[in-house]
Amino acid sequence: MAKITGSNVIGGWSFLIGVFLAIVLGAFQYENKWLSIAYVILGLIIGVLNITTSEVKPFLMSGAILIVVSSIGGGIIAVGIPQLGSILVGLLSIFVPATIIVAIKNVFTLARS
Repeated sequence: MAKITGSNVIGGWSFLIGVFLAIVLGAFQYENKWLSIAYVILGLIIGVLNITTSEVKPFLMSGAILIVVSSIGGGIIAVGIPQLGSILVGLLSIFVPATIIVAIKNVFTLARS
């Protein structure tokens, strides 16, 4: 998923930077409006530039599971370990837009064929 070769250098770096920021800043429970906007922008870049045709199905399956588990379990985990809850919120902010973009691209691909 995080390829840093060829034409998808921006998408690969967006993925790595986004996940790194979500983990590091989430561990320190640093959250603000601009960081959330940055996560969403990184997620959009990942969805548009980083996911190839052969990676669509695994990404959608993994992304959907990550979104569901993080959103349902994030509240429960955040009670005991608030840092982990913040990390999950950051990852959700990245993966929700990426998953939406990849799903829309997949629908258009299916419609064309």
